[in-house]
Amino acid sequence: MAKIIVTGAAGFIGSHLVEALLQQGEEVIGIDEFNDYYDPMLKHKNIAHLQLSPNFSLIEGDIQFLDWQTILEDVDVIYHQAAQAGVRASWGQGFRFYTERNISATQVLLEAAKDAKHLKRLVFASTSSVYGDAETLPTHEGICPQPVSPYGITKLAAERLCGLYHKNFGVPFVALRYFTVYGPRQRPDMAFHKFFKSILQDEAIPVYGDGQQTRDFTFVSDAVAANLAAAAVPEAVGEIFNIGGGSRVVLAEVLDTMAEIIGKPIKRNHIEKAMGDARHTAADVSKARKILGYQPQVSLKEGLTREWQWIKSLYS
Repeated sequence: MAKIIVTGAAGFIGSHLVEALLQQGEEVIGIDEFNDYYDPMLKHKNIAHLQLSPNFSLIEGDIQFLDWQTILEDVDVIYHQAAQAGVRASWGQGFRFYTERNISATQVLLEAAKDAKHLKRLVFASTSSVYGDAETLPTHEGICPQPVSPYGITKLAAERLCGLYHKNFGVPFVALRYFTVYGPRQRPDMAFHKFFKSILQDEAIPVYGDGQQTRDFTFVSDAVAANLAAAAVPEAVGEIFNIGGGSRVVLAEVLDTMAEIIGKPIKRNHIEKAMGDARHTAADVSKARKILGYQPQVSLKEGLTREWQWIKSLYS
């Protein structure tokens, strides 16, 4: 039985990761500060069922102020999922939350990781936002990152810090650049959650720009599988991987698929394009396929159906 830490354990991807690890019989320490970027009640709901497991313990607190030396005593793997998310909120006053939670917190964790005797892997949750408006689609990991949002800048800085600690102190990191993850427990500020909630309340869906933007969407269980592989495969150490859904979809088509699932047409309200949103994202996942054996399993229609079921139960 391995001893594992998941930061951001009560979040969207973190809670699914904890669940998968507990199912594998691992001992998991979850860390979350339950900040109010979105309703903390949702986060508590995400992990309520996990707290029944004797193999799960929760530490509530800010990563920057925890006693990491003690916590990491005999830890094998850290999955660093905690972050200040959201592209649009990263402009203006809120920016310092991004530098604190994405850069400073990661640096504190890396400082502790370099002295952790048993640590075999630190898997860092990065993002396709580091690419910005990449000129090459699908985008491979060798392309020079050019973030178009302050959020993307902070995640890239954190990713580069991981690289420095790997090079100088041998911290065994792997970075995963997620491409738009969705599914049950998705954050309420994310598009699909907002869309489904609007439909449920019979409101028009807010669509940024012309609806012709494309995204590579990744179902949450595929993102979890990528994390588990990144922690296990020896050749992954020191590498960065794109984790995408393997399908590039125009937003307007996504709405058509949603309408199909729900069984009624969707009202759309086109609003101005948002600052910092990339026009297109598409993941070249051949590196993850080759080294991690990554193979997305869940189609968009199946994944959206599962998220719709969850949204209905959440707001019923």
